[in-house]
Amino acid sequence: MSDHAHATAPSADGRTTDESTPLEDLEAARDRFERAEREIDDHGGEAVEQAADAYRTAIELLDRYVDRATGTGRENFKAYVQLEGQFASLVDSLPDDLRGRDAFEDALDAIDKRRLSESDFDRARGKLEPAQRYADLIDEREAARETLDDARKGAALRVREIDDAIDERERLLDLGDADLEAPVEKLRDPIEAYNDAVRSAMATYLDEASTREVFDLLERSRLYPFVDFERPPEDLRAYVQESPDGEYTIPELLEYADYSRSKLTHLVADADELKRRVATQQTYLEAIGAGPLTLPWPPEPAGVLQRRAREYRPFVERIAGEETVAALRRVSRRTHETDYDRLQTAAEAVVQLSPDERDRLANGRVADELEALREERERLQAALEVEDPV
Repeated sequence: MSDHAHATAPSADGRTTDESTPLEDLEAARDRFERAEREIDDHGGEAVEQAADAYRTAIELLDRYVDRATGTGRENFKAYVQLEGQFASLVDSLPDDLRGRDAFEDALDAIDKRRLSESDFDRARGKLEPAQRYADLIDEREAARETLDDARKGAALRVREIDDAIDERERLLDLGDADLEAPVEKLRDPIEAYNDAVRSAMATYLDEASTREVFDLLERSRLYPFVDFERPPEDLRAYVQESPDGEYTIPELLEYADYSRSKLTHLVADADELKRRVATQQTYLEAIGAGPLTLPWPPEPAGVLQRRAREYRPFVERIAGEETVAALRRVSRRTHETDYDRLQTAAEAVVQLSPDERDRLANGRVADELEALREERERLQAALEVEDPV
């Protein structure tokens, strides 16, 4: 059962706590991005980007040379000359009308000395602060874009969660319409009779059939989606196929795996091989049983159960007698009777509805939750249809 079946009922906007909803997050992120865009546009979009790029380049130059260009050595002086030349070229390349251009010229003046100290670099960074605001505007727009992207992902995830929750509420409403007094034993009795018969038949089959024959049956199940036997591990399958010991039954091989090697000398082809292959796969061999050929309760919808019965039949015919096959046919025929859907829904309701769910159905809360979820999904989908910048 979906986790949403027991979730706190959402309000009209999907909120179950005091936290913001995915829709509110998306709207807030969109507003933030639009504000960042407007502020950049107010200062001239291209001019702001030029100033931001120039600021970052200038800071990068100062950071790169702060250690190399301070001091009195020859290498320090060489680095200083490189810094001053590159910084001067940067300033000269800036348009005359660049936003904050004076800040770059002031920063160049701060390092226009024959000997630099760290305080000179600090002063140059300080002179650049008027231009930093343009880099901050670009950074804010990028941060807002990431927030908007995350908010869209969160809203899309919430839509998927709502879809699951809606499916769950619709299922509950379907079960709520069930006749809980319906005679579900009309379905239970033939299913239980078949399950008991196939379990008994499988136990007999495993006691009598060779392990090789059983493995052939298990391998065949890969062609039948409803028959979900776990197929043998490759090394064990090869051993059973190739060794004469594969003619023993599974109970016999498991018993022999506990024997001493001397006791096995006259029983098996290769005592070491048997112990190596069988003893290490004891859990797998012991788990082989009729489970994949039994029918579930509550029963499945008619079409599903009919297909399951069709896929089971060749396996049941292989391991059991006509009585068990007839029991399976009786179950399949039952799905064609006019009251099957009513009884199947009633059986599901009896098994699957918890006392809390029955109470929520009785007082109309499930229907209210369903309506609120549908409204929330509609608002989210409308918000997600708005195209945002990539």
